[in-house]
Amino acid sequence: MDTTYFGRKWGVMVLYDAISKRALSVLEVKNETIERYRQEVAALQERGIEIQSIICDGKSGLLGSFPDIPVQMCQFHQIKIIVRHLTRKPKSLAAQAQRALSLTLMESTQAAFEAALKRWYEQYAAFLNERSVNEETGHSHYTHKRLRTAYNSLKRHLPWLFTCERFPNLGIPNTTNLLEGKFSEMKQLLRCHRGLKKESKLLFIKDYFSKK
Repeated sequence: MDTTYFGRKWGVMVLYDAISKRALSVLEVKNETIERYRQEVAALQERGIEIQSIICDGKSGLLGSFPDIPVQMCQFHQIKIIVRHLTRKPKSLAAQAQRALSLTLMESTQAAFEAALKRWYEQYAAFLNERSVNEETGHSHYTHKRLRTAYNSLKRHLPWLFTCERFPNLGIPNTTNLLEGKFSEMKQLLRCHRGLKKESKLLFIKDYFSKK
């Protein structure tokens, strides 16, 4: 499940079934909220739809919002988070090593990745925890804030990065790429119909997602 936007004023939240290749829910939203996702999942369950698993990005608070459903954090989104903080060409050896490690995520097992992350920390802990002092205030702060943010993101999301491995019988995808691809194709088709009012766009989008 994910949300895509059309400008700053509105977007569509889509809960998509990877098995049937159809949307279970398509909603107009102004903002992507955890509560709205919860409501939609609950509404689907009330209709008798069994939610076997959820694949989503790392939006704050979302991963832990469904304690009774296996939740997979999109591994591709996790890599994007690391690259966003460290850039594609980080300067320090620690950042270069962490970026390289993150790029193995989609091909790794949970045990191997956690072991590699632990080795990374043991090697670069001193660098990661370096502090600098503000000469004007006398207050200290972590010197390598972006590196710490990237590392903490990996640590925070680890419980959900390999859900697909822990539930092999469910065939859980490790990314939201299927839905992202649908978003991309949908927007490309909409470009062929420039000038549509929002109401017409919504009808187009719902019709698009009703088909395989």
